[in-house]
Amino acid sequence: MKTKTYAGIPEELSKLETSKIVLIPVPYDGTSTWQKGADIGPDAFLNASENMELYDIETDTEVYKQGIYLADAVTENSSPEAMVEAVHQATKKYIKKNKFVTIFGGEHSISIGTIRAFNEMYENITVLQLDAHADLRESYEGSSCNHACAVYEASQTTNLIQVGIRSMDAIEKTVMDEDKTYFAHEMAQDDSWVDSAIDQMTENVFITIDLDAFDPSIMPSTGTPEPGGLLWYETLDFLKQVFEEKNVVGFDIVELCPNNTDKSSDFLAAKLYYKMLSYKFQNEEAEDDFESNFNDSSNSVNKFSKYNNEDDY
Repeated sequence: MKTKTYAGIPEELSKLETSKIVLIPVPYDGTSTWQKGADIGPDAFLNASENMELYDIETDTEVYKQGIYLADAVTENSSPEAMVEAVHQATKKYIKKNKFVTIFGGEHSISIGTIRAFNEMYENITVLQLDAHADLRESYEGSSCNHACAVYEASQTTNLIQVGIRSMDAIEKTVMDEDKTYFAHEMAQDDSWVDSAIDQMTENVFITIDLDAFDPSIMPSTGTPEPGGLLWYETLDFLKQVFEEKNVVGFDIVELCPNNTDKSSDFLAAKLYYKMLSYKFQNEEAEDDFESNFNDSSNSVNKFSKYNNEDDY
């Protein structure tokens, strides 16, 4: 029987039936080619989350009160293809329950399954990828479900927009839509990329974030860190604008490769996840507060409604 909850929130706020949000951990690291450890990323993320303040200053919200259900981890690892299918099915199952589905990996190959599920369930979807690497190989090391192929399928079946790219193989240029690719060296010189990328998005957006999109100075604990990456506030500003202007239908975060000496990366991942939820639900929380206040006022009026009926005078 599962008793653990996301961030240690009360059990009454973590039940599937009443939670608006589902979090699926996927501790998979079967195809990474340099530093191993992404399979323990979900545990490090959850541990950091338990030690994080749950009031978000910027949005003045406590999004966990919307309910966050921590699903059973997807542990299929017999093959990359079997893992992708298991993630696909688990993700789709919770989308069908009308939940806001989020996934925490694991290496980036898990996103093949998450994107496939969202693409099947939502019309005309944009996949927004924040990443250091293009991940556009059709196949790598004998599999199309390798981390280096994470968004190849998305490039063929969705409106893929790539942000922060600064490492790729020449073969990937044959697949890449350079008009919808925002290279890190260009972003550093011209901040018009934010509005341009958002203008290219359809209404429904799924976000996939490889944590190596961030600069190693603030996110060292990832499998393949690349210099010249995104910083914290510019990333949040961009994401906040996406959430405000588009219908973000879900997201995944991948490639946390924790180590024993530096926990700052674990906390960045935890904070990023919670920030994204806060951006998604900040208006709903305001509406909930309004409805609660309205109901309280209505109840007060109802207590004295007999005095508002002319027949009672």
